[in-house]
Amino acid sequence: MINITGLAIGLACCLLIVLYIQDERSYDRYHEHKNRIYRVVHAWKEVGGAVGRGQIWGNAPVGAALKSDFPEVQEVVQFSGQVSILLKHEDNAFQEDRVFFMDSTAFNVFSWKLIAGDPKTALSAPYSAVLTETTAKKYFGDEDPIGKTLEGGATGGRAAPGVYTVTAIMEDVPSNSHFSFDALMSMSSFRQSWSEVFDQWGYVDFYTYFMVPEGFDIAQLTAKIPDFLNRHHASDDNSYTIRFEPMLDAYLHSKADRQPGATGSVQNLYIFAIIGLFILCIACANFMNLATSRSMERAKEVGVRKVVGAGRYNLIGQFMSESLVMVLVAAILAVGMVFALLPLMETFTGKHFALTAILDRNTAIIFISVTVATGLAAASYPAFVLANFKPVAVLKGAFKSTPKGAVLRKGMVIFQFGLSVALITGTFVVFSQLNYLQQKNLGFQQEQMLVIDFNYDSKVTTQLDAIKNVFLNEKEVLSVSASRSVPGAYFPNAYTEVESPEGAMTGLGPSLYEVDVDFIPHFGIEMAAGRPYSRDFPADTAHALVINEAAAKLWGYPDPNEIIGKRFSQWGKEGQVIGVVKDFNYLSLHRSVEPLALRFEPTSSRFITLKISTVALPETIAKLDRLWTELAPHRPFLYSFLDESFSRQYEADFRFRRLFTVFSGLALFIACLGLLGLATYTAQQRTKEIGVRKVLGASIPSLIRLLSFDFVKLVLIAVIIASPIAWWAMNSWLEDFAYHIDIQWWMFAVAGLTAVVIALLTVGWQAVRAAMANPVDSLRDE
Repeated sequence: MINITGLAIGLACCLLIVLYIQDERSYDRYHEHKNRIYRVVHAWKEVGGAVGRGQIWGNAPVGAALKSDFPEVQEVVQFSGQVSILLKHEDNAFQEDRVFFMDSTAFNVFSWKLIAGDPKTALSAPYSAVLTETTAKKYFGDEDPIGKTLEGGATGGRAAPGVYTVTAIMEDVPSNSHFSFDALMSMSSFRQSWSEVFDQWGYVDFYTYFMVPEGFDIAQLTAKIPDFLNRHHASDDNSYTIRFEPMLDAYLHSKADRQPGATGSVQNLYIFAIIGLFILCIACANFMNLATSRSMERAKEVGVRKVVGAGRYNLIGQFMSESLVMVLVAAILAVGMVFALLPLMETFTGKHFALTAILDRNTAIIFISVTVATGLAAASYPAFVLANFKPVAVLKGAFKSTPKGAVLRKGMVIFQFGLSVALITGTFVVFSQLNYLQQKNLGFQQEQMLVIDFNYDSKVTTQLDAIKNVFLNEKEVLSVSASRSVPGAYFPNAYTEVESPEGAMTGLGPSLYEVDVDFIPHFGIEMAAGRPYSRDFPADTAHALVINEAAAKLWGYPDPNEIIGKRFSQWGKEGQVIGVVKDFNYLSLHRSVEPLALRFEPTSSRFITLKISTVALPETIAKLDRLWTELAPHRPFLYSFLDESFSRQYEADFRFRRLFTVFSGLALFIACLGLLGLATYTAQQRTKEIGVRKVLGASIPSLIRLLSFDFVKLVLIAVIIASPIAWWAMNSWLEDFAYHIDIQWWMFAVAGLTAVVIALLTVGWQAVRAAMANPVDSLRDE
């Protein structure tokens, strides 16, 4: 039972990990032309001349230029950055946060299936819309939505409000897509309201994908990039360049910024694959260890069989068959476990696994191959050991366990617990790192911050001051600010020129927050030099700029005080830099703080942030909801808490922690099963020795020590071997974070102690049982 259970759990874990890895690797493979689709990565030279890692979000002219200049570019599709838009149909009104304005060529490139409508014309006409099946039902129920209209609100300057006609319904975007959406609006709507940006190489608001012929070598196109950019005068100072990236690399392998959707981590897949291999190795080691340990019980059987004519290969075949039957039983049990655990796995991963995924041909082939390989590997050694017994020695009763067998069993225990200790250490590191992410001082106030999203609505922005004052009159509201961005949310970049130490105007593209006069004190952001915006200085509204320390360094001012008073020019504003804020982590802690400009522009706001008292929080939210309905009856009260929304950037990390912890725990459990079986066998083998020792006066504690010490010693050796390997592996994982913990010695000590305690508990009860047995029964055992 120990053998079959341990192997079944090991195989079940491997199958679950295979399902997870298969799903992660399946992203975008449903597209018919998947191997022919590439996308443009835009990059700029940084200070010092090095080209940055680039971003997927870029200008519009590059798409038309690629199509006109290169016949090998068969089709181009461009779409806007993801927009948030309030859509209404009769009494149904929802703010949709996953909407793209997209070219009419979308369905020529991407293989999204239409339920109704013509893919060739669905996105051709201005103010036409394609809805996913789920979105269509939300607005129209069971009615036919084709030809019906949706009233669209403001989208933050990207396209004017208007009435959109539903021209097609498509199946929901598959979950294994590197970007997803609930609705597509025609790009011609964007062109009608803001046509000038489609000719500006410096304006950033689009993603560009294109398709090439089958078997085309993209390197041929890459070689033509410099001439292409010069021909179109894409950059006056040659600081801008592009490169091409396969769409199939988008989810797991892309390092570019400003992705259109979430990305995965190929490093985490490698880690899970290694954990799966570890678990399988531990289960196999158990199988071999217990099978060889029990081989002495079958020594006489082998001797008799050999005497009556059984050949060596007959015996090997017999024992291999027996072992393979056990593996087959474990495999069937493993599949049953997977079916039972699939809902739990979905909860941990945030993914949906259809039951058919287990029956998928590739998954089935992998599982059967792993099962057969496991069976052969686990069964081969015991079979050969048993088949090599000498019948004369066995039947004389002189057969003894060989030193080689004892060394192998000890080696297996060290191997199993070495892997387990490495996984326990890894769990400590992962937990410590994620706790660090949650507890690190980010440089701004994130608790008690309620963020209201009004989505750039002009009716709200025109009366921002009045709305802020109404909120401030409530005793539960401590301070209020309006801004285009908040930490963790979308922000643009802005071409900005600042006077360099040499006196020249140097242009760079830092991140941009458009804020009101209260933003800096409201969020508790500290000043490194100069002052924040102030009502005491009316000129701040048009002729002042505040930046962060990283931006000051980028422009050549390590001492932030030296940039105060320097001239700047940004998006039509000119004036002086009046302040430098201390760097605060407005991005995920996977990345270091990047240059940021805080521009005074409250009329561009999307959010109102309220610092509120958390006493009687439900009542406070209900009161704010009523106030908002009075102030902006045309808009829903959409709110979130800043600390929660900021933490959502780490969802993938928390999923990784859950999976890592569960599979590490299961690996340790399987190792303990093997140790339990081995301890039971050892106690049985030493039955007579224990009886003799008791008769001669040995105490129960001394017998327990005798039986336990050998195993504890092996576990300690495993700790010593595993620690440097675990340090190297987890140090590599931490490199993915710009801010991370240092691995501490106590993590290895606690992991080792945990393994020793678990080993003692596993072996101890069997040792107690053996030590307390009646010595008379022990001595009559044979």
